[in-house]
Formats: sequence, C-alpha cells, structure tokens
Amino acid sequence: MSAFEFDLMNMAIMVTVAWLTPLQFIPLMIWLERKGAAIIQDRIGPNRAAIFGVRLFGMLHNIADVIKLMMKEDITPNHVSRFYYLLAPFWAMTIALIPLMLIPFAASVPVGEFLFRFQATNFDNSLLLLFAVTGLGVYGIILAGWASNNKFSLLGGLRSSAQMISYELTMALAIVGILLVYNELRIEKIVEAQGRFIEFGNYYIALPAWGIFLQPIGFFLFLIAAFAETNRTPFDLAEGESELVAGYHIEYSSMKFALFFMAEYANMVVASLVVATLFLGGYQLPGLDTNALRSNPNQTAILALAMLALGMGIAGYATFKRIRKQKQLFASGGSRLEYPVLAIVFIGAALTALALIPIVPGIHFDADFANWMTMALQAGTLLGKALIFCWLFVQIRWTLPRFRYDQLMNLGWRMLMPLALLNIVITALVKFYF
Repeated sequence: MSAFEFDLMNMAIMVTVAWLTPLQFIPLMIWLERKGAAIIQDRIGPNRAAIFGVRLFGMLHNIADVIKLMMKEDITPNHVSRFYYLLAPFWAMTIALIPLMLIPFAASVPVGEFLFRFQATNFDNSLLLLFAVTGLGVYGIILAGWASNNKFSLLGGLRSSAQMISYELTMALAIVGILLVYNELRIEKIVEAQGRFIEFGNYYIALPAWGIFLQPIGFFLFLIAAFAETNRTPFDLAEGESELVAGYHIEYSSMKFALFFMAEYANMVVASLVVATLFLGGYQLPGLDTNALRSNPNQTAILALAMLALGMGIAGYATFKRIRKQKQLFASGGSRLEYPVLAIVFIGAALTALALIPIVPGIHFDADFANWMTMALQAGTLLGKALIFCWLFVQIRWTLPRFRYDQLMNLGWRMLMPLALLNIVITALVKFYF
C-alpha cells in the first residue's frame, strides 16, 4: 500500500468516526436531558415506554419518539420557498457534524511504516477552519425562518442571526488568548502542548498546561459563547415559545423537524468536545504525555483500570442513590429489577477492575499493544471530559430562565466583548514580559 492510499483510508475511517460520534451521542443526550430535568425538578422522568415490561431506564422513549416522528405526516406548506425550506434542516444537521473532522481523538499511532492519525483532516490552520465551519450553522436557522414565509419564523431567524454573530465575536476573541499562549493554529499541536506542565520563567508549576489554567477568563467567555451558539436556554431566543410560538421551525414537521432537533444535540456534543480539546487538554491526561504513557505500558494499564473502577464506582453509587430515593420507579413489570441489576453491574465492573490491578505488573506488553492501549485511554479521556460539559449544558438549561432580548445583547456587547478584549491585552503583556 502506498502512502497516498494509506492516507486516503485513514481519512475515510476518521471521517466515518467523526460523523458517527455525535450521531451516537444524540440518543444519549436526549435521555440525559430528560433524566437531568427530572432530577433537578425532583420527579421521576421518562419511565413509561416499555417492551415486554422492560423499560431500559427510559431509553425506550427515544425509540418511541423516532417512530412518532417518522409516522407523522410530512407537510410542506404551499406558501414556503420550497428549495430553501427543504435545504434548511439538512444544512443545519450537516454543519453540526463537520467540525469533529478537525478534532484529534488521540495521538497518532505508527502502523508499519505509516502513521495512523485519529483526526480526519490535518490542516495547518485547522483552528481557524473549525470556527469558519461552525459559523456557517447560522444559515440553517436563517434559511428556515425566511423560507417559511411566516412572521414568527422570520423573527426567530433574525433573533438567532443577531445572537450568533454577536457571540461568535466573543468566542473568536477568547480564542485569540489561546493563540497567544500556545502560538499555534493546528489543533493537534495545541493539544500536544497541553500535555506539559506550566512553565513560568525558569520555574515549573505543578499544574498541567491546560487552557483553563492559562486562560481562565478565556475559558469562561468561550463557554458562555458556546451556550449562545447552540441556542440553548437561557439563550434560546430563536425558539421563544412564549413569544414566537416555536420560532424558526414553526412550519416544519415529521423528520424535517427532527433534523433541527438532532442538530441542536449534535451541536452540544461538538461544543463540549471543542471546549474539552482547547481548554481541558483534549485527550491528554494531567502531566502524562503520549510518550510517557507508551513507554510505561504496565503503569498505563493500571491507570486505565483505576479510571474504569472510579467511573463504574461513581455510576454504581449514583444508581443505588436513585433506587433509595425513588422507590416508585419499581412499581410494576420488569422495571422493578432494572436499576438494581444496573447497580450490581457497575459495582461488579469496578471491583473487577480493582482486582486486576495487582495482576498487571507481571504482564509483558509489546510496543504495538502499548500504542493502541494508550490510544484507547486517550480517546476515553476526551469523551469523558466532553460528557462533563454535556451534563453542564443540561444543568444550565434547567436552572436559568430565558434572557430578555435586551439582556442578551447587553451581555454580549457590553460585558463579554470588553472582557474578551481586556483578556487579550493582559495575555499579551504577560507573554511580552515573561
């Protein structure tokens, strides 16, 4: 196989992974949204849909929703601009899936004489391209609002365009701080730089060189702008039900509406992965770069098992806590056993991982296995960090009320924008003198 053929195969595989990742996260995010809202509001949440008494903790509601949307009549009103009306939902969903092609999921792994990249594309200015692509997402909402020929839809589209353009400026200025700190436009190089410790003059600080530590103001600015870019509460002015009926997607039904719905959750996943990549070290573990993990495979395996045990232990504890607090979950049918069985599986997995840790030092791992084990650990680390922000999206939505439109604009232009400019000045001065 030639180098060109290998690169082509590498790109095809990673393009598929980049498209499938948010698609697989969408049902998880919908379930997490419903369960998160239930926990915050102190209620049970989805638990009625069942097949032979098995409810899968509310996940079957997603299947019921898909069937419902597919069975609904697909109406295209006569008064719409048909081409742009049909283009809008497909545009929104496509743009939501593209940015992950620029995100590295793990460090490259040598395969024979070639290097397999866990990134679909490898442009020198990939950071600029990332925001150029995400900036195109506003066109889906604008097209939907304008092409629907409905005044409420048009108002929703106009609101969204003003909102997204305003907060994109803050997001771009927050990224300028990252460029000043790491002096890189390639996302994979920024991630690699975050694998080191913070260096201040001739001294090292016992903190990883993550964006959140080097650019704390930029991190919060970027995070707020990311909430605004995804049109989520408290920034959902484009869909203000109390004011605009349903906003830009009033005239959409069936699977065309579902594409807008899915695009929102895909944008959440992409935003979470971008924040984790630029500000939380991406796939890097604190103070452990790729070479350190690969050169110490036994310690890497122990670390992976410890992380698995911790994650499964937390999940098991949360499940037991849920059982104790809400016994009505087990009122009837097979659901009576689901949560206890899940809790036992989680705790069992945690105990198994702990039991394997003493065995690992006596095992010999070859270099290839160490490389792929490191890759799996890094990819899991990135997804774990992204899930933290996905949960934060849910928490914020069900905690804060919707802004008024004047509050939205004041926050973006009078507070966040000056703060972003001030952050650039401070960062530039620190870089210049230190």
